[in-house]
This record gives sequence, structure tokens and C-alpha cells, in this order.
Amino acid sequence: MYLHLTIELLSGFMGLFIITKILGKTQFSQVTPFDFISSIFLGELVGSAIYDEKATVLTMLYSLFLWGVLMVAMKILGQKSLKIRGLIDGNPSVVIRNGMIIRKELKKNRINIHDLMYLLRLANVFSVREVEYAILEPNGNISVLKKSNYETVKRQDLNLTLKPVSLPTTLITDGEIIWDNLKGVGFDKKWLEMQIQSHGINQVKDVLYAEWKENEGIYIVPYS
Repeated sequence: MYLHLTIELLSGFMGLFIITKILGKTQFSQVTPFDFISSIFLGELVGSAIYDEKATVLTMLYSLFLWGVLMVAMKILGQKSLKIRGLIDGNPSVVIRNGMIIRKELKKNRINIHDLMYLLRLANVFSVREVEYAILEPNGNISVLKKSNYETVKRQDLNLTLKPVSLPTTLITDGEIIWDNLKGVGFDKKWLEMQIQSHGINQVKDVLYAEWKENEGIYIVPYS
């Protein structure tokens, strides 16, 4: 029994090692949903073969071989065809273009404003007004190109005095007022409506996103 289990474990280990080497190097941050699901399936395949008394070493090795061939074939097809690569790994989506949030792309990728802001914060961007372009990558990360006036420059390099840093406060998301945040910055609904109207927007429900930042004022993104 123990000899049989040892042979299966060693065979499974070597099979997984060989398949991993054949498929090539991929950073964890570059793993696509297809790669992730394939890895889970491959692990489950080996685990089931090891603990299934009816399964033989040859059965497990054949399963690993067939799965490895399918994976390599998909990789090769993806390298030769952009359409197939997009189908397998997905395509990047521009969710902010020229400083404007592309709501259609958010809906297409099933993310909302809260998700977008979370991803931007992970990219060290705390205000959407700083962003010229934002691209949602196939692995779920976001790549950001900031507006030129928000590019990182060390103030000591320019011999400038340091100024206090403030975080932006979200006032509206998806057409709804965040009341606690509005009161927290010391304003009321009447003030907010006046700000919206000054930007040519009639109602709060027509605003996709709005934020307030000290010394920079309000920033409003209407529904496109």
C-alpha cells in the first residue's frame, strides 16, 4: 500500500513539475482566470488519482499527459491568434479615458464605482481626478496613467515647501448621496445641488461619481 502510494505521489509530482516547466514562467500577478482554474483542476486531477484505489499510476500519468497537451495547445494557439488569446486570457479594458470614467466598460466587466476606487487605491491613486487613463488588465489589476500635473515629483527636488496631504471624500456614487461623508466635510444637500448645477447637471441621480478634496474643491463625473 505504502509503496503504491509513494509511486503515485512521485509520479504526480514529476508530472506536475514537467507540465509547469513546459507551460513556461508566469508571475503570480500575471495569472489569468483561465490559468487559475486550470491549476485547480490539475491539482484536483492528481489528488483524485492518488486517493482513488481504482486509479492506477498509468491512468494518472495519461490524465496528466492529456491535460498537459491541451494546455500547451491552448498556449500555442493563443500565441498565434490574437482572437483566441483574447478568448482564453481576456482583453484589457479602458475604464477611464481622457479623465472620463467609461461606465459601459465598468458594466461589461461587472465592477462598480466602489470596486474601481479600490483598484485605484491599490495603484496608489486616491482621487479619480488624477487619472488620465486607467486600464483594467485581464488578471484583475489596474494600470494607471496619471495626468501630467499629477505626475510624481519630489518637492525637495524643486526646493518647495511641504504642504499637508488630504484624502478625497466621496460625496456621490451611482447617483446616490453619501450623507455621512457630506456632513463630515461640513456641507449640506443644498450646497451639493448648487455645485452639481454649476457643472451643467440637473439632478443628483445624473451623477455617476463626485468627490470633495481640500484645496481642490469638488470633482464631478456625470453619467455618460
